Amino acid sequence: MAVSLSVQEFLRRSEVEYTVFPHARAYRAKDEAAASAVPERNWAKAVICFADEEPVQAVVPADCDVDFARLARVIDAKTLRMASEDELDWMFPDCEAGAMPPLGPLYRQLVFVDERLAKDDQIAFAAGTHANAIQMRYADFAAIAHPIVGDFARPR
Repeated sequence: MAVSLSVQEFLRRSEVEYTVFPHARAYRAKDEAAASAVPERNWAKAVICFADEEPVQAVVPADCDVDFARLARVIDAKTLRMASEDELDWMFPDCEAGAMPPLGPLYRQLVFVDERLAKDDQIAFAAGTHANAIQMRYADFAAIAHPIVGDFARPR
């Protein structure tokens, strides 16, 4: 599987320029970035959470983790938790486990992007598999994902 059919269709309908490229299989965002020769600060890692029981995507650079207390303040959520593997399976049935793209509107999820990613011109992320990626201009990503930008990443 190069890119899931739903991701392909979503991007096609969005009419933005993007590139799909293969890379050596990798299972962690920092390893995917390295396998793709993309700086970790430009690799978007999607962390799926439930904010007040609604699924949301917290998107941070590969060299960062989500600071859940800060994210809860950005979202203004009373409760915030990470999604379980079972929940990821039913929310992203067309993706390999852990390779969800940060395309929240496709999955009916709000997208929260850390401001570090919003500062660069390019963004890259998993294409639904552990061996393929998508790269595009951040401005195009913002146009299709409609992210809410905030400060909630914690550098490693």
